[in-house]
Amino acid sequence: MPAPIDLMHQGLDRVIGAYEIDGVIVDPGPAPCVERLLAAVPEPRALLLTHIHLDHAGATGVLVRRFPQLDVYVHERGAPHLIDPSKLLRSAKQLYGDQMDELWGEVAPVPESNIHALRGGETVEGFRVAYTPGHASHHVSYLHEAGGDAFVGDVGGVRIPPADFTIAPTPPPDIDLDAWRQSLDTIAAWKPTRLCLTHFGSTDRVERQLDHVRESAASLADRARGATLDEFQTALREEVQSTMDADVVERLALAAPFNHIYLGLERYWRKRDERDAA
Repeated sequence: MPAPIDLMHQGLDRVIGAYEIDGVIVDPGPAPCVERLLAAVPEPRALLLTHIHLDHAGATGVLVRRFPQLDVYVHERGAPHLIDPSKLLRSAKQLYGDQMDELWGEVAPVPESNIHALRGGETVEGFRVAYTPGHASHHVSYLHEAGGDAFVGDVGGVRIPPADFTIAPTPPPDIDLDAWRQSLDTIAAWKPTRLCLTHFGSTDRVERQLDHVRESAASLADRARGATLDEFQTALREEVQSTMDADVVERLALAAPFNHIYLGLERYWRKRDERDAA
């Protein structure tokens, strides 16, 4: 069973985990964590990116610069933003402001020649690929065929051990709850042995975890509709503080910032209402 490489994001354990099988890294994390990653995997040969958000893939360009032959697999919609990350960085700046450098460090471009664009349905490096949008329109998941482990990025939710409480992370700009539910069905149809979560760790209670994500997405969406940002954050923080220890709450809020959850869902409802009115 692959254990996560704890990247100790911002000096905290159980926030961001990368995974490695035979030199293939799934989601290398952000650039400030590169040395921690390479201490565990000194000679990576390929990167499998579930999506290009900076907590999952921010270190990609830095790693390719260090290892020029490194193969990078990413959905075709995400590939242009690795080659030229300027639009990605502008979008992230709106969310993170002055914390950008501290949280994510350098986001270097990736040469096009290193990138293998995916659509879903392929098998690469011994992993089956599925297109799993919902959290992001360019999200894919990977099933390691030999071991039965499914690497599901953020579609599989955020949970910080030892707590079982799960949040469906819903940052802007392209949350799609209908697509997310279909993606969970896609993962379930694989019948994986385990789910490997970036945030954080693996679980063999596959159906239970997928159900937690379904329930969280529906609950958070209902709570966000018609609420203000302050109302939403206050209610969510009270809920999590009542169910888990303070150290777990701290890590959960770093892995899935509560204001980002609201902003993504507020945009989802606004865009949906605009489509319904058209």
